[in-house]
Amino acid sequence: MIIGIIPARFASSRLMGKPLADIGGKPMIQHTFESASKSKLLNEIIVAVDDNRVYNVVKNFTDNVVLTPKDLPSGSDRIAYVAKSLHSAEIIVNIQGDEPFIHGRMIDQAIEPLLFDLDVKISTLAKKITDVDELRSNAIPKVVFDYNNYALYFSRLPIPFVREAKTNLEKILLTDVYKHIGLYVFRKKTLLKFTSLRPTDLEMAEKLEQLRMLEHGMKIKVVVTEFDSISVDTQKELEFAREYYKKKIAPK
Repeated sequence: MIIGIIPARFASSRLMGKPLADIGGKPMIQHTFESASKSKLLNEIIVAVDDNRVYNVVKNFTDNVVLTPKDLPSGSDRIAYVAKSLHSAEIIVNIQGDEPFIHGRMIDQAIEPLLFDLDVKISTLAKKITDVDELRSNAIPKVVFDYNNYALYFSRLPIPFVREAKTNLEKILLTDVYKHIGLYVFRKKTLLKFTSLRPTDLEMAEKLEQLRMLEHGMKIKVVVTEFDSISVDTQKELEFAREYYKKKIAPK
């Protein structure tokens, strides 16, 4: 079975109570659940929460919710906590709870490499950067990958360094620069192995947990997608998501 798990943490440092933030009359976590439900490859979706307030809200729209310990250090650890008890699950999809409008096809694109190649243990998504602000933003990780689409490195700085470019616009015109979209697909054993490993030096320096995988020799397949998603980490991004919903999604 292929199980999608959405980690939802109430005590976000930059936006307290983020999963319950209202967007068009629904909590953000419900938008994420409903968007993920449009995937054609997921057999089931579970919401993994750390707070009774979120648990009670999620129970209003699905029974597939698990209350996890508050002291788990990351969303990946929250997902692994749930995955341990899913004996029939073979593939686990980590769907970020703060991406309310994630496209179902994006999830399926990330899953597909694990269906067609048994050597692929982890996959994730990337999208070509065409906007200078995205290139400059340290909040948007970048990724470079080899000719077989396996990740070489992730960084908060623009990579690769384009030596001949004199401006940021020239950087994205002269070469392909990709942002990383933080959706991961794991074979269950690989997820449990990853979350058992201690944080590594590069991970701590960049604050990017996927570098722990690379530092331990775990290969990550990168799928280039044409779709984008809206991540909500701050009040400003929440206001943007509300406007986006009003203009693009809300029933007319």
